[in-house]
Amino acid sequence: MGTNDAAISVRGLKKSYNGVPVLTGVDLEVRAGSVFALLGSNGAGKTTIVKILATLLKPDSGIVTVGGFDVRSQPEKVRQAISLTGQFAAVDEVLTGRENLVMIAKLRHLDNPKSIANAALEHFGLADAAGRRAQTYSGGMRRKLDLAMSFIGDPPLIFLDEPTTGLDPEARLEVWGIVRSLVKSGTTVFLTTQYLEEAEQLAESIAILHEGKIIAEGTLAELKALFPPARTEYVQKQATLEEIFLAIVGRKERT
Repeated sequence: MGTNDAAISVRGLKKSYNGVPVLTGVDLEVRAGSVFALLGSNGAGKTTIVKILATLLKPDSGIVTVGGFDVRSQPEKVRQAISLTGQFAAVDEVLTGRENLVMIAKLRHLDNPKSIANAALEHFGLADAAGRRAQTYSGGMRRKLDLAMSFIGDPPLIFLDEPTTGLDPEARLEVWGIVRSLVKSGTTVFLTTQYLEEAEQLAESIAILHEGKIIAEGTLAELKALFPPARTEYVQKQATLEEIFLAIVGRKERT
């Protein structure tokens, strides 16, 4: 890590495509060793933010540091400190599960890649399928293998860009368990998702991205404080994160 205590710090981030603004001044901060969830509708700019943080896109303006390193002037340092899991599993379908993991360990120039691969297979519950080609894996198994590949080398910061898209509820719960285990080991997780329950279950801090800006940020309790208090009828019902999200976005659009 660099000198900055925050795992991620973003100030005044702007990005346009062909003259069309996508990010119009994003500010956010992610505490090390936590799960930070970025919520937003399709096209809100979530993936653009992730690509900039991962040095895959250059920002038009703003100050962006990851692990204490500037994404523009120190991109190699940033890449050494992160791992990225995109919306679609980036596994080699022809290789076996073990071969995929050995390949990543070799690309990261790690010692004993076979031992590292075997340990990852055990940790992610894929040992029984280690010798099978990835093309025979179910969607949930592919996603777990993708996460295992991201975990190789114990990166301090992992970006998960809509990691459970297309998974069935059982596989989604398995991925949630993996994310929780990563955080227990000290990893910082930056999560983008359209599943509001996912953010509610996993994240310590949540931000809502709308029309290129962060319009609300805080813990779940802090966001709930923005919503009308619970009404006592026959039972007491607290607002869900989905209700909070829709209320905040709707209020912003009306104003």
